[in-house]
Amino acid sequence: MEKEKRHWTKWLYWLSLVAVAIFLYKVLDNFADIMNSIGSFFKLITPFFIGILIAYILYLPCKKVEELLRKTKKGILYNKARPISVVLVYIIALILIIILMTFILPPVIESVIDLTNNFQNYYNIVTSQINTLPEDSFWKTTVIQNIMDAVKSFDLTQFINIEAISQYARGAIDFANGIINTFVAVIVSTYILISRKSIIDFLKKLTGAMVNKKTYQNIEMYFNRSNKIFFNFIASQLIDAVVVGVITSVAMSIMGIKYAVLLGFMIGLFNMIPYVGAIIAVVISAVITFFTGGIETAIWMVIVVTILQQIDANIINPRIIGNSLKINPLLVIFGITVGGEYFGIIGMFLAVPVVAILKVLVTDFIDYRYKKRKLLEENIEEV
Repeated sequence: MEKEKRHWTKWLYWLSLVAVAIFLYKVLDNFADIMNSIGSFFKLITPFFIGILIAYILYLPCKKVEELLRKTKKGILYNKARPISVVLVYIIALILIIILMTFILPPVIESVIDLTNNFQNYYNIVTSQINTLPEDSFWKTTVIQNIMDAVKSFDLTQFINIEAISQYARGAIDFANGIINTFVAVIVSTYILISRKSIIDFLKKLTGAMVNKKTYQNIEMYFNRSNKIFFNFIASQLIDAVVVGVITSVAMSIMGIKYAVLLGFMIGLFNMIPYVGAIIAVVISAVITFFTGGIETAIWMVIVVTILQQIDANIINPRIIGNSLKINPLLVIFGITVGGEYFGIIGMFLAVPVVAILKVLVTDFIDYRYKKRKLLEENIEEV
């Protein structure tokens, strides 16, 4: 009997091995079709991911508006505070998008197109002006000549491809898919925001069923702290970017600098990247201003923008962002470098909150291990 059992076990083992081999062969043989199916599935559920992202971004504003409505303690405003808050936040978001599309994007796009089309002309004008200078002029040194050669070989169209932008715009407003995906994403985000308490309660219950009480408390604590760090940083940096972009655009317009709105918008956007963002934006703006307005205008632009950035760094930004993120500048620069290398511009923008969250986790872990070790040493000494 035992011998027969081992015999069947052996055959079952080999049969299973053959079945797995056949399965792997079929998977590899139809790998392209399987990947296409997976890609189609993820494309299908993309609106749901977008809806979740929208809900995550609008969660804090909806929560704040709901708290204000509940403070009124008046009839429908109190009883229907949550759905009313969601509707109000969506209306505000829609108004902001309309303002962006109407007043900011058109001049920015127009400036990008004009700069791209006339970049070579600006280069020729600057080159001819440099050629008229004396031979011992600083602007005729080897360093400046190398910079000019590098600028000449710089292909702006590879970064700003108007045809690609046009195709993307046409694809973005495609009626057949775009409107349906947008509708689904908005519906999903609206449902999540209105039903967020029941969803959060379900996730808490699910987590509590899978882990022990202490682990659940740690997960809840760090999730809340991470959310707070992320929301505070992104919201404050967005507000600060808008403020810097507006005041810089106004200052450049008063100075008569060409592409003032484009450069101000770019400086405000790059200002979201701590330390290095402001430097990159000013250098790019200085080069563009140098070609479009001359060296004197570029120097004055750098002086004015540097003063405005110092005002922002020492007065405006601390009032907006506060002291919620106390991170060593070395860690920030490291995070920005790694984030930019692996995730591009988005990685640079999100590097600081990610580093702040990792810092909290690592610091708490080190403190926990240190206290545990000290307690163990004290117990040994007592024995």
